[in-house]
Amino acid sequence: VSYRAHGLPVSENLLEQDFYASGPNQKWAGDITYLRTDEGWLYLAVVIDLWSRAVIGWSMSPRMTAQLACDALQMALWRRKRPRNVIVHTDRGGQYCSADYQAQLKRHNLRGSMSAKGCCYDNACVESFFHSLKVECIHGEHFISREIMRATVFNYIECDYNRWRRHSWCGGLSPEQFENKNLA
Repeated sequence: VSYRAHGLPVSENLLEQDFYASGPNQKWAGDITYLRTDEGWLYLAVVIDLWSRAVIGWSMSPRMTAQLACDALQMALWRRKRPRNVIVHTDRGGQYCSADYQAQLKRHNLRGSMSAKGCCYDNACVESFFHSLKVECIHGEHFISREIMRATVFNYIECDYNRWRRHSWCGGLSPEQFENKNLA
C-alpha cells in the first residue's frame, strides 16, 4: 500500500493491463467521467465486467464523491448477486481510495486494484467505454439539464450499449448477447 497526494492508501495494481477474464465476475473495472450540461457537470461512475464488457453498475451525481463510486459498485454487486474475490480495478482517485469505498470492497470480499500513477492505459477498457459513450451518444449534443443528460446516459447504457452495441471483444456480439450465449 502506498499513498497519493490526497493522503489516502492506494492499492497494488493486480490487473497490470491484463484485461482478459475467462468468465464473469473475475475482473471488474471502474472509473468516473464528467458530462457537461447547462446546469453544470454531471458525473458518471461505472463498473464494467471485463469478461463481457457489460456495464454492470453505474451511478450519476452532480457531485464527484465517494458515494458516487460506492453506488456504482453497489449496483454491480446487486446485479451480479454479490460475488466474492472479484478484482475491482480503478484509478487512484480520492473516491476510490476513500474509507467508505475501501470498506465496501472489504465488506464484500472484493480485491481492490489501482492503476499506476498517471497511466490511463491501466484502465483502458473503461476509458474505451467512456469514448464510445461520448462519441455515439453525446456527440456534441447540447444538454440543458442534468435530468436530460441522466435520461440520455441511462438509455445508452441500458438500452443500447449492453443490449445491442456489438463489441469486437465479444466476437461481434453485444455484451448481453455474449453473456447469454456463454452462460446458457
